[in-house]
This record gives sequence, structure tokens and C-alpha cells, in this order.
Amino acid sequence: MKAYFGCSISGGRDNEHFYVPLVDRIKLHAEVLTEAFTNPKILELDALLDDRHIFERDDKWLHEANVVVAEASTPSLGVGYELRMAEDLNKDILVLFRNHHRKLSAMISGNPYERLTIGRYDNLDQAFSHIDDFFKSLKTPSLPLYV
Repeated sequence: MKAYFGCSISGGRDNEHFYVPLVDRIKLHAEVLTEAFTNPKILELDALLDDRHIFERDDKWLHEANVVVAEASTPSLGVGYELRMAEDLNKDILVLFRNHHRKLSAMISGNPYERLTIGRYDNLDQAFSHIDDFFKSLKTPSLPLYV
């Protein structure tokens, strides 16, 4: 199982302190292709790359991932774009959103896509519970029987 973790990068790092613990929890269930997004120096590192390279890298990871988990508490055009791409690719998606002064975009909260789960949380324990429940709910492909 491979997971794409999406979070705000150039849109603001207001919730960056949640990213490492969230990714660590996801790693209990799946390989996280985008763990580098938790690096506090990601803006500096991405500044060394051209935009086309970043797009192609992230697009490759999205295609390779089985699921997408996004922390969407900080508004981000990139995360919104990734969520739409994940939907087009028919991926299971968990959007984590911290209950605070902002409202989750209606383009996400009102989306009827049946493989989209929204997990609202006030603390990391609640977020961890959403992550665990999400991975438990995934339909695992049946394994071939060998006789």
C-alpha cells in the first residue's frame, strides 16, 4: 500500500507541526511517497527545482499511490488540485481538517465522490483515529488462492 500525503507547501505552513505526526501514523498502514513534504525546508528545497519538475514528480507520486491523505486545514491551491486529480484517478481519499476558525471549502465538503472521507479533528488523537479508520475501511483486493 502506497499513500500520497498532501499538505500546504507554498500556500502556507501554518499547520506544519501536525504533518510529521500525521505521516508517522500513516506509515503504520502504508509507505508514504511524499514524506519529504513534512520537511521544514521543503520550500527551500523545491526552490532549487523548476515548476515543471515539481509537477511531474508529484504527478508520478499521485499515479503511483493507492490512496491520498491530505491535511487541508491551511488553504492550498495545490492540495485542491491534487484532490481533484486523485478523484479523476479513482483513488480513495481522506481529507483531514482541523476544527478552527476556517471553514473547509464547499468544493471538498460538498463533494459527493463516494471514495472521499472527511475527518475533522481538534487534536492529534482524533486525527489518528480518522487515519486508522480510513485504512481499516479500505477494501483489500482478494488474494489469489493457490492449490
